[in-house]
Amino acid sequence: MSLAAEERIKNLGQIFYPQSVAVLGATRIPGTVPFDIFHNILKDSFQGTIFPVSPSSKAIAGVRAYKYVLDIPDPVDLAVIVFQSSVVHLALEQCGQRGIKSAIIISAGFREVGGMGVERERQIKEIADRHGISFIGPNCLGVINTDPNAHLNASFARKMPIEGTIGFLSQSGALCTAVLDYAQAKHIGFSKFVSFGNKADISDIDLMYYLKNDPKTRVILVYLEEITDGRAFMAAARDIITNAGKPILVIKSGRTVEGAAAAASHTGSLAGSDEVTDAALRQAGVIRCTTIEEMFNIAIALAYQPLPQGNRVAIITNAGGPGVLATDAAIGADLSLARFSEETREVFRKSLPATANIKNPVDVIGDARADRYRVALSSALKDPGVDGSLVILTPQSMTDIDNIADEVSNVAAQFAKPVYASFMGEADVASGISILQRRNIPHYILPESMCRAYAAALFFRIQKDVVDDPAQLARDADRAAATALLRAAAASGRRYLPEEQATTLLKLYGLPVLPSGIAATASEAASLGESIGYPVVLKVSSEDIVHKFDVGGVLVGIANSAQAEEGFSRVMAASRRANPSAAIRGVFVQKMVSGGEEVILGVKRDRSFGPVIMFGLGGIFVEVFKDVRFRIAPVGPRTAAEMVSEIRAFRMLAGARGKKKRDVSGIEEAVQRLSALALDCPQISELDINPLIVLNEGEGAFVADARILLTN
Repeated sequence: MSLAAEERIKNLGQIFYPQSVAVLGATRIPGTVPFDIFHNILKDSFQGTIFPVSPSSKAIAGVRAYKYVLDIPDPVDLAVIVFQSSVVHLALEQCGQRGIKSAIIISAGFREVGGMGVERERQIKEIADRHGISFIGPNCLGVINTDPNAHLNASFARKMPIEGTIGFLSQSGALCTAVLDYAQAKHIGFSKFVSFGNKADISDIDLMYYLKNDPKTRVILVYLEEITDGRAFMAAARDIITNAGKPILVIKSGRTVEGAAAAASHTGSLAGSDEVTDAALRQAGVIRCTTIEEMFNIAIALAYQPLPQGNRVAIITNAGGPGVLATDAAIGADLSLARFSEETREVFRKSLPATANIKNPVDVIGDARADRYRVALSSALKDPGVDGSLVILTPQSMTDIDNIADEVSNVAAQFAKPVYASFMGEADVASGISILQRRNIPHYILPESMCRAYAAALFFRIQKDVVDDPAQLARDADRAAATALLRAAAASGRRYLPEEQATTLLKLYGLPVLPSGIAATASEAASLGESIGYPVVLKVSSEDIVHKFDVGGVLVGIANSAQAEEGFSRVMAASRRANPSAAIRGVFVQKMVSGGEEVILGVKRDRSFGPVIMFGLGGIFVEVFKDVRFRIAPVGPRTAAEMVSEIRAFRMLAGARGKKKRDVSGIEEAVQRLSALALDCPQISELDINPLIVLNEGEGAFVADARILLTN
């Protein structure tokens, strides 16, 4: 972490816990942002001193106002600036002269509007840097700290949220108001609530690091419209998750695949912006959510209940149908139904009606009251084969909803295992739901949401214990030769590396390339075939012909010199017919390997996350099946193994239906070596190895074709 970042995080302490706040630009007009900001700080029992700064008013809401911040006689810890954007720089300059080190700039009209707004944002950043001021914003809703020691509502939100253990960070101010309203209806509290806007100074990463050490925060939620520095975001998230044990949930908007049509490789086409973001967040241990409802469904599970130690759940229900639905949802979320011990089943037999189902899901029958729920839930949680419980209730005429809610809460409090509930319905179960929420039992309208939340909590439990996975291979790479090769290619103005050069580059990093050479004549092709050893493959070598197979520029199974000479002529003729203006260097002659599985490896350089590594099922239909996985480099041995095992076609590699197991370890090594190449060579924009032919275990995996696109 840089010294500047450390200073910003340090100054966040004064933003969240100021002893005094000056509101610069406060007005006396209710219903305006400047008034509402000042009024919220005042009415919500801020535990410090507040100073309105208003050039045109002597007092606001009974509090003496100052013409300039320089006129305030007492120390000021935090400046909240709500002036028009055209004069914000003047206000910030006075803050600097006053020695104020922390600010929140609410005002809009900066980078988000373009034009002069960009220059205004550059100007305030320059002033802040010169005076050592750390600020949130501009163009934000503000900051809320519910800690009673501060109780600061420096925002124009309609209401102060209740105190809780969830920290919420958002790039969108408008979303914040909706979130606060949603949370109030669900009785969800917050520790810190921040709209950070344009993040011209203090970033989402700075705020995450602050919450890492905030004792009031257990769960961190983040809404982002852009991830500016993806690698730094991943590092921060992994640090917080593994070292502080705090889960991070992210909604990242803009899920569309941008630029796929213009991609020059299979990897570039498949690794759209959202696919890369999804892979990066998961690799960092972050839980990605698609909606606000999903985010809070998971957040309350993490904030209120113990973490599950496994995926074995017990389902307790008073109706068979919802129990079946919950079972389907649990299996769909990769959970499993716990198998009860004989001791547990015996308790069920003695305590539940004869018509009750004592298997999992446990059906306590529609006329069940609180005592049956107590017996079923407590017995299930005592069972060592149960990792957590899902409680379902449907309201029937004899159902004592409130007492059942109380009993479920009482039993849950006695165990270090998670309990989630779904009281299905709305009006009839409203009071019971309210009891559950007040007693910190996560409640879900539907069992499906409950199961997804459990699965997410289990994912976090696993992620927080993940150890480092350092890259270990490619220490033997000839980096100097690789750099020289790429510099020469750049000097020649090439966009694609010729395949013979691409093969050489891969070989310099220890990737398993096949013997090959370039032939300028038919006789050279035959001679190369003899020296390499038949059978061979012939491929046209031309930067202007990218998809060689489509134009008839590839021949396989060349078995002797006569076929090599004839094949050379056919490849050249077909290529010239397809592209008469193409500059053709000759024919690439390569040893042919057959009988293996075809997989693909690739690299794409992402603007935010850097080199992205792809692995998946290969061949010409890779973009049809899309059976691929992505990781951000560097890729260590554990991560490489995860990538390989996650594709749907892995069973083909593992020896399905009596076939021999393929050389999976050879794939994993190739993935790691490709990761090292991608990190060392920023000149590579996109890269495909398609196919990598994987032979039987112990026989190796070999690069059959490679395409490398260089940066412009």
